[in-house]
Amino acid sequence: MRRLFPVPSEPPTPDHEWALDDLADAYAYPEPREDRSWLRANMVSTLDGAAHHNGRSQAISSDADMRIFGTLRALADVVLVGAETVRLEGYRPARARDAFAERRAAAGQAPAPVIAVVSASLNLDFSLPLFVSPLVQTLILTGAAASPDRIRAAEKAGARVLVAGDGPGVEPPRAVAALAEMGLKRQLTEGGPRLLGQFVAADVLDELCLTVSPLLAVGNAQRITGGPDLADPERFALAAVLEEGGFLFARYRRI
Repeated sequence: MRRLFPVPSEPPTPDHEWALDDLADAYAYPEPREDRSWLRANMVSTLDGAAHHNGRSQAISSDADMRIFGTLRALADVVLVGAETVRLEGYRPARARDAFAERRAAAGQAPAPVIAVVSASLNLDFSLPLFVSPLVQTLILTGAAASPDRIRAAEKAGARVLVAGDGPGVEPPRAVAALAEMGLKRQLTEGGPRLLGQFVAADVLDELCLTVSPLLAVGNAQRITGGPDLADPERFALAAVLEEGGFLFARYRRI
């Protein structure tokens, strides 16, 4: 893996494989502030804009992409994910990783990040390990109009339900704020596209980590964001780019 931007004083050789500590330093969160959180997204896209192939993102990923995926999780306090992505990708609880144990302990973090599922309907299989046997308690973010029966089922399975919206769904600013109030300020979302689109539209996304896969998928797959057009596109600035095997790993920060 090589760094393309910003240019280091002594760039590594093209076949240099970065250690996990190198990646953790490169993707470190800004120092948490008392008055706000930091929400970053991690997504992958083909050259022609497909965010998945046959419903799964793994088909357009790579080993290097998965190393970065694991690193971003290991740096986060909480991982936000949409209910449809949980169903399609077969989400499991986040695990503790020895390589990051010392770093997380020094930052005052739990051994693994919390998984926070965003769902209006709570139409989820609460018998899955994500709910019944996580290392740290799984959260579900929903709206005030959510079914009381589904809330009870979630809580019976062991999840904690947070109401972050006055209607049927979640209001992104309230979701981000509710997690920050719990001390979960280093926030990461892995989508899906509809959830990420909601975060962008609500102007709460601080950073996008985008893997550009050197593949063409054709088809009608979703882009990394979904939803209505914005009145004005959000502007982000390029912060860094890494490359390995034709895959580009870019970081963009909101201006």
